[in-house]
Amino acid sequence: MKLITWNIQWGRGADGRVDLERIVAHARRLADFDVLCVQEVSAGHTRLPGCDGGNQFERLARLLPGFEPVAGVATDVLDPASGGRRQFGNMVFSRLAVRQVFRHLLPWPAEPGVMSMQRIAVEADLETPLGPLRVTTTHLEYYSQRQRAAQIDRLRELHREAAAHANAPRPGNAADAAFEPVARPAAAILVGDFNFRPEDPDRARMLAPIDPATPAYRDAWDIVHPGLPHAPTVGLYDRQQWPGPPFTFDFIFVSEDLAPRVRDVCVDAATDASDHQPMLLELA
Repeated sequence: MKLITWNIQWGRGADGRVDLERIVAHARRLADFDVLCVQEVSAGHTRLPGCDGGNQFERLARLLPGFEPVAGVATDVLDPASGGRRQFGNMVFSRLAVRQVFRHLLPWPAEPGVMSMQRIAVEADLETPLGPLRVTTTHLEYYSQRQRAAQIDRLRELHREAAAHANAPRPGNAADAAFEPVARPAAAILVGDFNFRPEDPDRARMLAPIDPATPAYRDAWDIVHPGLPHAPTVGLYDRQQWPGPPFTFDFIFVSEDLAPRVRDVCVDAATDASDHQPMLLELA
């Protein structure tokens, strides 16, 4: 199984051009992926640099026939100028069966004077050749460490909750299909733009043990490349937004029970189609 995660910056490359076709074409060159997770997808935005206001959730779905699109809208506000809506969020595309979907709005504690936005984690529970698997993509707060910490704690709690569901399946109700029990797997992949660096305490917070019944998250990079620094994922090409040395904000975390199946993790440094680089995970 192959998974790509990529903060696509609404398709805007280092050349300033928004080109979703370029994003999809490069992802296909990188790997014959089974799952594609993307962050920073927009709809109705005309003030984001290069955006024409089109619905990128729908456009990306059209560019990926054969994949089930799962959209997660984090911000959804009225645009007074057009009367339409401005939306921003993440997506999961899977050519594996999507058994169920959860869209988790993450905590957003008030912090006066600090720029921030609502964040979301999009969870797709998949049928894979390796068995049932939970894939979640997210994008944590950039400007507020306090909000980011609350979001990390919520992601850990969601993982604990899912593991508890997996260990205690619920009964069904033949008379009410809304209560139909759909198993929620404990095995999990969590990917995205976390807006913390490998050396930050936030990463240690994400990887800390949870409880004996919940397999802790592990950094897939460390599994494949023990002792090696994380390859940078930000600032390789877009020197205007990121004038300093390149660094890492993007991660792939896997639950401990999946660690033996991690075959490879790599950062693709060849594309300038976004200000972030795509990452590829292979499970065996």
